[in-house]
Formats: sequence, C-alpha cells, structure tokens
Amino acid sequence: MFEQLEGVATRLEEISVLLTQPQVVCDSDRYTALSKEYAQISPVVDAYKAYRKAVSTKQEARTLLETGGLDKDFKALVEQELLTAQQEEECLSEELRLLLLPHDPNDEKNVIIEIRGGAGGEEAALFAGSLFRMYTMYAESKGWQTEVVGANETELGGYKEVSFMITGAGAFSRLKYESGVHRVQRVPDTETQGRIHTSTVTVAVLPEADEVEFELNPKDLKIDTFRSSGAGGQHINKTSSAIRITHLPTGMVVECQDERSQYKNKDKALKVLRSRLYEQACAKQENEIASSRRSQVGTGDRSERIRTYNFPQGRVTDHRIGLTLYKIDAVMNGALDEIVDALTTFDRSEQLKNSEMA
Repeated sequence: MFEQLEGVATRLEEISVLLTQPQVVCDSDRYTALSKEYAQISPVVDAYKAYRKAVSTKQEARTLLETGGLDKDFKALVEQELLTAQQEEECLSEELRLLLLPHDPNDEKNVIIEIRGGAGGEEAALFAGSLFRMYTMYAESKGWQTEVVGANETELGGYKEVSFMITGAGAFSRLKYESGVHRVQRVPDTETQGRIHTSTVTVAVLPEADEVEFELNPKDLKIDTFRSSGAGGQHINKTSSAIRITHLPTGMVVECQDERSQYKNKDKALKVLRSRLYEQACAKQENEIASSRRSQVGTGDRSERIRTYNFPQGRVTDHRIGLTLYKIDAVMNGALDEIVDALTTFDRSEQLKNSEMA
C-alpha cells in the first residue's frame, strides 16, 4: 500500500508542475483532465502526509520514553502524545485503505433519472411525481441544476413516466444507489374508504455519457417527429417539435417533447439514448467480470425493491442495508443525505472486505 501511496504523491507533484506549463494551460481538454485528476488524488496525498506525521510523532515519543530520565509531568505529556499519535495512525491507515479503493469513473458525471409508475395505477403515477419532486429538491440543496427531458403527465398531476437530467459535480456518486423499485404505502387522495394502498415506482439512474465515450452511428438511428401532447390538452404544440429516436440494433426508443425547439428535443433525446446504451454496455462488461460496484448494495436491477415509504407510520426503510428513518416528511422534501451516506459507507466497506479477500 505504501509503495502505491508514494507513487500517488509523486504523481501529484508531476501534475502540479504540468498545470503551470503554457502548453498545458492552452490545451483546455488536457488542463481539465489534469485538474480533475489533481482534485481526485489530493485527498489521498493529504491523508498520507498526515499519516506519516503521526508515525513520526509516535516514533519520537516512543524514543523519548525508552531513553528515560523524564520528569513526571513531561513523561505524562509524552505518553499522551504517543497514545494520540497511535490512534491517529490507525484511523488514517483505515482512511487511506478506503481512499485507495478503485474510483468509479462515473462518479463525477451528471445523471439522467427516469421515473416510471409501476403497480398501482393513478396512485403509482402520483408517487412518481412525489419522487420527482424529492430528487429535484435534493438537487437544489446541492446547488445542482435540473432539466426535464420528457414527461408523460396524468390528469391528476402525476406522471406515468418522467425523465430529467441533474447537472452538478458528483451527482452520479450521490444518486447512483437510487436505481430500483420504490414502494409506497399510504392512503391515496382518491381513496374514499381510508384504506392504505401499496404502489410501486421504478427509478433508473444513468450516468451521462458524452459522444467520446459512446458514439452513435447515424445509420443505426430512426428519427421521427410528432406533435407534443400532454394531460388535459397541456403543452400541445401546433408544430411537430417532439422527437422520437429508435436505436435500430437494440430497438431502444427515446422520446422528448419538453422543449418547443425540435433541435433541443433531439439533443436531449440523443443524450438519454447515449446514456442508456452506455449503461447497458457497462452492465454487460461488469456482469462478465462479476465486479459491479452497485452490486455491493444490491444488484441495481430495476426489478429489485430497494426502499419502502410508509406514510401512516412516517418511516422510510432501505431494504438493502436495513436502515429505517422515522422522518418521511423530511426525506420527501429532499433530505436524502443520511440515506445516501449510509449506502455509500456500506458500499465502501463491502469493497474493502472484497479487496482484502482478493
């Protein structure tokens, strides 16, 4: 591990020098890539420096105690310093092991989230709307931007399906564990007998793939235009600005009608299609090598029930890690950090166990 850390420290110094060179500064792509790498490995090097300082302090304190001849008060001070340094060394050693785990290359990417109503009819559609609101409020709390790609609204204000992009640093790293089936238990507004209904909504979280990562062959695309439509006659355009793109090799279909501009709808639809195909390719590769990160907190399969929102009891339960919070109102208003942090911690601890077994 320490040879690896020395290599990381050396690399950080190299990047520091490169970032000051005119030819790098003038090359925006290279400068951006190096800046991202610098930001990623800086915490590792900082922790490593703190670790080496703790080791040095421990050794110095131990030498003083072994030499002897210390007065009572100074000896007590050195013993406390030794104890503190040993504790810091242990904590930093664990932190470094976590920091050296393989970095998910998608973590810093923007995300495309697709929410679809499942079992439960109109109530499922209404809850799809509730989840859409929850994620947009969470994004707002992080200072991220949200942009709707496409939506199929119902008469009562829910969504049969809605897809949207969240743009912001680290968006995928915080939202990637949301893929799966979300179950809700509550008394719907449409229920006259006061009975609790159980409905489900499917959420898919896709890392945004750019053209370099996944190039689409125009010959593989069938692009159709049509007029936008919405519930109750809303958002209806007189021009054919909505876009439907079919990826012929896979049969995958993406529609976008949120914008009045045909060009903007096409651009958004291509982003969604590219991201879906990118995720599909990644999933295939991960299955082949049996090393999907998302498998640490569930398979990531959209058919897997990952969380239950029980409104009568005011609780939210994440079934993958057995976490239950009695703060459903806060969660539905975008307070997701406690859940996300717990999932991230569990994921990293599982990775650490697997790396030790390997």
